[in-house]
Parts: sequence; C-alpha cells; structure tokens
Amino acid sequence: MATEATEEKKEAPEPGRLDKYFGMTENKTNWKREVLAGTTTFLAMAYILAVNPGILSFGIADAIGSGNAPDPGAVFTATVFASALGCLIMGLWARYPIATAPGMGLNAFFAYTVVIGLGIPWQTALTGTLVSGVLFFVLAVTGVREWIINAIPAQLKLAVGAGIGLFIAFIGLKGGGIVVASEATFVTIGDFTSGPVLLTTFGLLATAVFMILGWKGGVFYGMLATLGLGLLTGVVDPALAEGFTPNLDSFGAAFTGFEDAFTVHMIAVILTMLFVDFFDTAGTLFAVAGQAGLVKEDGKLPRAGRALATDSIATSAGAVFGTSTTTAYIESSAGVSVGGRTGLTAVTTGVWFLISLVAFPVFGLVANNPAVTAPALIVVGVLMAKALGGIDWDKLEYAIPAFLIVVIMPMTYSISNGIAMGLVVYPIAMTAKGRWKEIHPVGWALMLASIGYFLFLTE
Repeated sequence: MATEATEEKKEAPEPGRLDKYFGMTENKTNWKREVLAGTTTFLAMAYILAVNPGILSFGIADAIGSGNAPDPGAVFTATVFASALGCLIMGLWARYPIATAPGMGLNAFFAYTVVIGLGIPWQTALTGTLVSGVLFFVLAVTGVREWIINAIPAQLKLAVGAGIGLFIAFIGLKGGGIVVASEATFVTIGDFTSGPVLLTTFGLLATAVFMILGWKGGVFYGMLATLGLGLLTGVVDPALAEGFTPNLDSFGAAFTGFEDAFTVHMIAVILTMLFVDFFDTAGTLFAVAGQAGLVKEDGKLPRAGRALATDSIATSAGAVFGTSTTTAYIESSAGVSVGGRTGLTAVTTGVWFLISLVAFPVFGLVANNPAVTAPALIVVGVLMAKALGGIDWDKLEYAIPAFLIVVIMPMTYSISNGIAMGLVVYPIAMTAKGRWKEIHPVGWALMLASIGYFLFLTE
C-alpha cells in the first residue's frame, strides 16, 4: 500500500508556471475557480462604469454647466483604464484577489465638494488626486503607514465609512427625485406620480430583491433592469447615449493644475482624499484578505505594503487618465465568496474592465440618467452603512464624535466637514472621560488642523 501511495505521489503532475506564480495549489484553488471569482467580482462592481461618469461628468455639468465638467466618454475611459491597471498590478505584483476602481464617496467628494462646492476646476481637482496618490505611495512603502493607521481610532474609521455611505445614498435619493428641496423643511418627499421617481423606485426595489437573493452582481443587474424598463416606458431616451464615446480627452489634465494645487483649500482637499483613501484601502484589504484566509496567525498580512502601494499607483495613474481616487473595492468579497484566493482573480477582473470598453453605449445610457444610477447609489450607501454596527454606542466618548461624523456628511453635503467635526470632538470627549493619555499625538495635531479648517476654510 505504501508503495502504491508513493507511486501515485510521484505520478502527480508538477504545478504549472501559472500555478506556481499565483500559488493556486498552495491556496487550494485552480484557474477555473479563479476566473469565475474574477468574473463575479467584476459583475459586483461593474456599476462604477456608469456611476462614475454620472457623478464626475453629468453631475458636475448639471450643477455648473457642461463647460466646467470633463467629457463623460473621457471619464468612462479613465474609469476603465484606472480600474484595469489597478486590478492587474494587484493581481500580478501584490497577488491578492482584490479589485480596484474609482472609489464611491471619493468621486462624490471630488464632484460635489471640491468642484461644485469650492469652485475648484476639475483639472486642478485631478492634480490634487495625483498628489494624494503620490503621498499615499510614500506612506505605503515606509513604516509611516503603521504609525498613521494606529493614530486614528477604529471607531472614527467606521464612522467615516458609514457617513460616506449616507452621503452617497442622499445623492442617490436626490438624483432620483425621491428627496427634493423644500423652502419650509429644507427637504421633503418627491412626486411619486412622475416617471423618473417611479423608475427610481422600481430600480431600488429590483436591486434590493437581487441583493437579498444573494446575486453577486445585484447592483449591476438592478441597473440593467431599470434601464430596460426606462427604455420600454420612454422615461429613458435612447438619444442619451449619443456623444458618449470612449476617448482620452482628459488624459494629462492633472498636469495642468499644479499652479493652483497648493492653496490652503487644495491642501485640505488633498489631505481629505489621502485620509479617506488610506483608511478605506487598509480596511478593505484586511477585510477581504481575512475572508479569504490570507491573514497570518500573528494578524499580519503578507505583502501588505505592495497591496497599499498598488492602490496609490492606481490612484496616481487614474488621475492622469482623468478620474478621481482609485481604491480597493469591498465588492471583491463577492469573488472570494465563490473561491477566489489568488491574484489571478484580480487579473481576471482587470481583463473584464478592458473588455467593457466595447459596451460603452449601454453605460452611456445609464450614466446620463439619474433615475437609473440612483438605485445603485442608495444600495451602495446601505452596504457602507454596515459599519455603524461596529461602533460602540454604549461609550459616549466614541458615540458622540462618531454620530457627528455620520450626520454632518450628508446634512452639509461634505465628507470633509464630517471628518473634521469628528476629529475636533473626539479628543475633547476622550479628555472628558479621563482617557486623554490614549489619544495619539497625531490626534491632537489633527484636532488643531480641523479647528483651523472650520475657522478659515468653510464659508
């Protein structure tokens, strides 16, 4: 028997080069499972190909005119290339099953806070994105990253994620007409007899059903279903896709805004981009890697520096192409849930992003119709709001600053306002509790910087 076992072992084929490079046998997976996982991840996050142009181009154009907004086709192209590049580097270099794309929340910050709110040209905002990516790279490849991660308490990190989720959901509710302005109460419910509001409502319900049923691409399928109904009922005009063609008109625009990139306002913008991207990426990285069983027993993550550096490279490259901050996507957990364990998963997702270039008419129809993209924004907001469950609400020194972060973001239409409020209140709350020694020195510095932000940078 022993002889037979030995012979069988000798006859077992040696792992191929692809297997060895990605460690598929070591991680108990195979190329078929990895390709399926990468495809699943792509379907789970493909909505960004429509939502990102909807926010960065049509969203800005609706508020301050098309002459002040990047071309939607250029944003679509930049989204494709930034996402694909990040996925390929993550898969081939860092070798993690984690996909990247322009981040939800940071694209809204770029459009609604920076360009629309502060009146900063989108080209200069891209320059800020590029600078934040370079700074992120420096943090990723040095020991400073551990110091920064430890400086901000987990409670505030969770609150920032949840607050961004509510902010995104509010944008979706507003864009879909479910929430409208009111002179008496600031906001009120929309007109549920209008076609766009009814279409948004249908899309929200359809997406919710798909997600509840466990469909990995539920948000994407919800957009397609909403688009289909919109075309059938005439709420969506097919002509909306005209002019939405892939192009590189925004390529290099980030290099034209350096003259205005280091004003006081822009420094605050760059630091906000860096703060949100750094902690969002770190949190997503550990969450997805933990789900995949890639975190070591000592709690450390192999090649963590490479994974963080990948995010920073993708952010910088994305800014050059013409899109907002690129970051790791929590939707990568969809691919991990079907067996993705290696970088081949991310590589597959990247290839699908490149293939999606040929489907630009579909994404153009979706991007130019808020009623179709609104359900995706609302549901993504729900997913991000899950972070509220991790906050220790029984301890007011955590609960009060966390709550203020969460509510200030949507109510002031600004992510940076919410973050700054939390950074001011947290040290005060901890001091009142007698826990001031637990505050990291960086925490005090951020408190002073945030006070200066409210005194000098807000209107």
